[in-house]
Amino acid sequence: MMLSDPVDLSADLGKLTIAKVQRAFAAGTLTAEALTQACLDQIAAQNPRINAIIFACDDALSVARDIDRRRQAGEKLGPLAGIPVVVKDTVDLVGYPTTAGWSLLYSGTGGIDLFPERDAPVAARLKSAGAIILGKTNVPKLSWTGTHANDSWAGPTLNVVQPDLVPGGSSAGTAAAVAAHMCLAGLAEETGGSIQNPASSQALVGIKPTVGLVPNSGVVPLSANRDVLGPIARCVEDAALFLDAIAGFTTEDPKTLASVGHIPEGGFAAGLSPDALVGKRIGLYGPGWRKDPLSPEAVELYDRAKSELVAAGAILVEDPFAGTGFADHRQITPGTPFFDGRGLESLPFDMGAYLRRLGPKAALQTWADFVRLAQAEDPLAKGAILGYLHELPDFAAVLQNPDLPPALSEFTALKTTYLRLVEAVFIRHRLDALAYPQMLGALPGLHSGEAIRETTVGELNIAGLPGITVPAGYYRSGAPFGLIFVGRLWQDARLIGLAHAYEQATLHRKPALA
Repeated sequence: MMLSDPVDLSADLGKLTIAKVQRAFAAGTLTAEALTQACLDQIAAQNPRINAIIFACDDALSVARDIDRRRQAGEKLGPLAGIPVVVKDTVDLVGYPTTAGWSLLYSGTGGIDLFPERDAPVAARLKSAGAIILGKTNVPKLSWTGTHANDSWAGPTLNVVQPDLVPGGSSAGTAAAVAAHMCLAGLAEETGGSIQNPASSQALVGIKPTVGLVPNSGVVPLSANRDVLGPIARCVEDAALFLDAIAGFTTEDPKTLASVGHIPEGGFAAGLSPDALVGKRIGLYGPGWRKDPLSPEAVELYDRAKSELVAAGAILVEDPFAGTGFADHRQITPGTPFFDGRGLESLPFDMGAYLRRLGPKAALQTWADFVRLAQAEDPLAKGAILGYLHELPDFAAVLQNPDLPPALSEFTALKTTYLRLVEAVFIRHRLDALAYPQMLGALPGLHSGEAIRETTVGELNIAGLPGITVPAGYYRSGAPFGLIFVGRLWQDARLIGLAHAYEQATLHRKPALA
């Protein structure tokens, strides 16, 4: 497709990339209005079945027309000007309720509405970059699972690649919207797999940045210590361009001060090369990292991926964590199927901070308000979706005084241990990155009740390390198989380069819709 020629959006929508669209805008062969209308038409055609977008932004076309007018007038525009995107429901967006997938937080299902008085920083940055926000996307109730959105007040979101399989969560709707060509990229958020799981489940690219690279204020929390926002897109370059728009310091989120000096000049998409894997030392998955074995078919697909990495010039290092004791530190929290929840004890304190940011007119102001609302359907009760929090150290103390910042001594000690071990292994083996299968095996069925079993969730989230998922093939059933590239803190740009090189060497991804 040559974008110097008019674009046939009915045929090319799923093949477009941000760079191609930007070239078409510059050449005058495409307008933001036409592209936005094509995405809205796709939403109208596909969303009733897939259920990715739960709130449509009614100003999308007017924003697109204004961008076209400004471009025609020669005004300087933002880097994502005219690019249609979606944002996760948990992200505050002025004019739309933030429901976190919970019926009690939506008036349309008998609950109350939380309307923010200002955008979350990431939403404000997308607007400033010129992105056209098409809508907010579906999540499971309170983002509690990385597997599906089945218990959302809006109903389940389908996996666009395989509708009978789980879509990944909690950013299920964002991934489905991207996979179904409703937008070019979307905003996701992760506490425990919620970027990497839906991206891998639907053959997409997901970037889980280093904690502190992207602000997470103005987003319904599970853990301010683990929550991180990042993009889901159809290719690595698009995800990197999206990351450029949302990354960086804001005084509203002090931990982002650590990002200063770690954002590459020219952005994360600058200098991407198909040769980036040449000579790079890549660590492989093994029992030294985690004792959970891969399924037989996952082993076959991983073996192929290893050969592809070698063909791209990489040097492979078998199980570099062997003998380090790294795997011994993982603990599955009782009451969860496959999740280490340490660090989530701070939820009452974090939720209180989130509610205060909504403004004085918000229907909920404090954690006590939240608890009173939750009495009708208590998510913290024993056996409920967040009941496992009572198994975590410090949670009882936080409940007693939710306005007091918790110490989280066990969480910080574990984070220190993980970071020291990762640093030591990377130095000892002169590693540039790790490349693991993102999941241990194929996806479970949509209503099977089984959870996705990942290889890195917990370790990455507790340590705060970056990870980038990239499509790496398909199981014989048609379910996607993905790799996740993992690196040290602030190695986001390097990982993006490696993932791009692998993607371009293999081109495994197939459009989910014709």
